[in-house]
Amino acid sequence: MTTTDKPKAAFWILAIIALIWNSMGVNAYLQQQYNTEVFKNQMTPEQLEMVYATPSWAIAAFALAVFGGLLGSLALLLRKKIANILFTISLLGIVAKMTYNFFITNSMETYGPGDMIMLIMIVIIGIFLFMYSKTSINKGWLN
Repeated sequence: MTTTDKPKAAFWILAIIALIWNSMGVNAYLQQQYNTEVFKNQMTPEQLEMVYATPSWAIAAFALAVFGGLLGSLALLLRKKIANILFTISLLGIVAKMTYNFFITNSMETYGPGDMIMLIMIVIIGIFLFMYSKTSINKGWLN
């Protein structure tokens, strides 16, 4: 069912929060790729060793996740249907990266349960943004 209703305030609030969230993801990606002092100071030597050993496909998945999410958030703010495609790309990147984190590395031992909770939150938020953009299309909020 498609309507032509204008989005409510909650839509705009969620879109802005999504933009901020995904901007933080892009920042984390860039900090890691440029190996900044801020990034290195947040990690233990064991964690840095794990990051440096990350295969290129997992790094590419990380890039797809964060840049897809950022562009999806911008498209959501611009009320464009492409937001759903971009959030789909982001979600695929998240799933690939989390598959690496959870099943291929010993990240639970290296990072601990607190960071693992954050990784689970990333998956949940990625799924939510994908579903929310689909719902927004169905409500006629995105064109």
